[in-house]
Amino acid sequence: MFIKRHMEEAIKRISHMFGAVLVTGARQVGKTTLLKEVTGGLPYVTLDDPILLRSAREEAGTFFRNMPPPLFIDEIQYAPNLFPYIKMSIDSSRKKGLFFMSGSQQFHLMKNVSESLAGRLGILNLMGLSLREIFAADFNAPFIPADSYFEARRSSLKDVEYNDIWHIIHRGTMPELHSTPDYDWEMFYGSYVRTYIERDVRALSQVGDEVQFVRFMTVMASMTGQLLNMASAARDVGISAPTADRWLSILTASNIVFLLQPFHSNITKRMVKTPKIYFLDTGLAAYLTRWNTPEVLRNGAMAGAFFETFVIAEIIKSYYNTGSLDLPLFFYRDKDMNEIDLLILRNGVVHPIEIKKHADPKKEDIKAFGILDKINGIKRGPGGVVCLYDTLITLKDDDKIIPVRWL
Repeated sequence: MFIKRHMEEAIKRISHMFGAVLVTGARQVGKTTLLKEVTGGLPYVTLDDPILLRSAREEAGTFFRNMPPPLFIDEIQYAPNLFPYIKMSIDSSRKKGLFFMSGSQQFHLMKNVSESLAGRLGILNLMGLSLREIFAADFNAPFIPADSYFEARRSSLKDVEYNDIWHIIHRGTMPELHSTPDYDWEMFYGSYVRTYIERDVRALSQVGDEVQFVRFMTVMASMTGQLLNMASAARDVGISAPTADRWLSILTASNIVFLLQPFHSNITKRMVKTPKIYFLDTGLAAYLTRWNTPEVLRNGAMAGAFFETFVIAEIIKSYYNTGSLDLPLFFYRDKDMNEIDLLILRNGVVHPIEIKKHADPKKEDIKAFGILDKINGIKRGPGGVVCLYDTLITLKDDDKIIPVRWL
């Protein structure tokens, strides 16, 4: 079952602006299926094929004579030596949309891209399915808690049941799991972790103990929605601090985790500087931390952290799917333990968001919003509480109760 992806329009738009388009993202999020859909009948080359990969690596100078552009190249990260020849082809023809590429690694890939294809390449980052995509809503705009957004969003709203949300949080957002509902969840993620380590982790770094790396992933998953504590993670896994830092960079580069940075103001020195960590697929995090059913997860100690992780990922998708890469997303926390889960910075205005798994938000939930009013130089816009309530209503002044289905 094909699920229409909202990034299609962004790919088409960017292909008219640049000679090449690169879609990155974690394994299994649907990069190949999406690009095949967008590129139609373009010739397709996958560097997963060992014969083609050997040709790309050993005969890069003649590779495109046998397969001239326009062309779709899958898993381009395995042959970064092709980038200079892609550059020469784009420069000689001066045409747009000559190369469409996918890659599940950003690590060394982005270095080669920046050196070879600066100004010639449009980059997009694909994540798993969004709620909008799962429920076939055609609305595609970045989330912002403003009246103009809600007015535009209203016409494409879908009914989403409370239990549906927890089912999706637990099952994750990999397209294959949703297109084939009878696919065994545990088997899928077990295979996913093995493939990820065998293909991506080994290519990115010399990880000596793969069992330890899985344990490190599990510790990171147990921290989702929390301030990152690398000293504790290194201690729990039994690795050095430099190794922990290197392994975290692998998880970040391969789009497994996202680090939400704290909001900084030159005027206030009391804000924490540690990022918060979020797994970009809650299903993978649930598998690693052994929450084996939606019901157990919903009623467990990490329910709030998983709901927050899911909401953050949904908001990130709303920006990535329109072509944005520089995310205007931060969180607030100061040394007095005042915290706001998410700040969205748009056009010089800060929009505060709290994320609560309950369905009865109260004014106390947004008490910390007032702290922003005391910081000189900050203009606060409307915000709200994203939660499991079923109706969009005003909570206080310009701040609203925002059902998760409005994202």
